[in-house]
Amino acid sequence: MSGDIEGLLNTAELPELGPERRSGTTSSGEIDRLLGSNVDPLLRATVLLWHDHLDEAHTISQEVKSADGSYLHGIMHRREPDYDNAKYWFNRVGKHALFAPLGEQTLSLLSSEAGLSKRLVPRGQWDPYAFIDACEEAENGRLSLEQKMLLRKIQAAELTLLFDQFRSH
Repeated sequence: MSGDIEGLLNTAELPELGPERRSGTTSSGEIDRLLGSNVDPLLRATVLLWHDHLDEAHTISQEVKSADGSYLHGIMHRREPDYDNAKYWFNRVGKHALFAPLGEQTLSLLSSEAGLSKRLVPRGQWDPYAFIDACEEAENGRLSLEQKMLLRKIQAAELTLLFDQFRSH
């Protein structure tokens, strides 16, 4: 992997909750060039999701038969949006090791949003299904723009945690 990998999650804007493509993202071909050919496919799928290449991330994640593959598959469907299918894939994830640190980061990000905090991290435990529901509410205009931005920050934290996990493999 080249030294440029450190900057792959540095974009002007955070990924959207939905399928929208942002300007300033990296093409899938450039991502492949930067990552090289011997990279963990889940790392590649994570970077593709960050850069709004949902179809390519879907192709990779559905081939990886593990909780990690199901996790990325669930994120892809959450962004698609196909919320019921996202919940199906998160059901296959089970209790993931990243849920604890993601819950902690979420509580920190939502320090001024007690109601949302209690929904997403009830009893101190990250709830991926509640996050899917919140993303649906945000996409349907039932949450404020500030709350939607907080959800985008949580999703960015989620993808960053996955990126770090897969990069260390």
